[in-house]
Amino acid sequence: MSDTNPQENEDAKLDEAAAAELEGVPEGLKEGGEDASDEPSLEERIAVLENELAEAKQQVLYAQAETQNVRRRLEKDAQDAKAYAATGFARDMLSVSDNLQRALAAIPAEVKDEEKWKGLINGIEATGRELETVFEKNGIKRVASVGLPLDPNQHQAMVEIPTDEHEPGTVVQEMQAGYVIKDRLLRPAFVGVAKKPEE
Repeated sequence: MSDTNPQENEDAKLDEAAAAELEGVPEGLKEGGEDASDEPSLEERIAVLENELAEAKQQVLYAQAETQNVRRRLEKDAQDAKAYAATGFARDMLSVSDNLQRALAAIPAEVKDEEKWKGLINGIEATGRELETVFEKNGIKRVASVGLPLDPNQHQAMVEIPTDEHEPGTVVQEMQAGYVIKDRLLRPAFVGVAKKPEE
């Protein structure tokens, strides 16, 4: 007589059949029915969110920096516009100053001594001085030239003058005065520059 129970044999057969069916099925599907590996773990989701947060913070910092740069540029543009607003007008006034200087230079020495011309000459000289005062008040200054080395940022060489009295490249003559407004060139000085005489 056999010791094995027929019910136990049936159960064993069912277990073997179930094991055979489950063979080859991914581990995640055996228990829950769905592949658990498709869903990220809590730690993975936290890591992804932390990365997104770090990127968002970086973008905010870049946006703030760009906003500050734009504000600084606008402030500088506004300051420049205020400082150099009179540039065009000042450049036009230089020709008035030039003509006053030419008028004074054209007066013969003997006429300057005549009493009847003194009022006119004094008036022209006073006008020239007043114009220079207004220029200085608005940051317009004359460019120094004679006796200095040629500076291409402020001088424009018109002629070369052979001479032994000055080093080559030295400004020895000014044909037209140059001016700057604040730190910008309004007009270069037209100058003659020394050069070594030919032997």
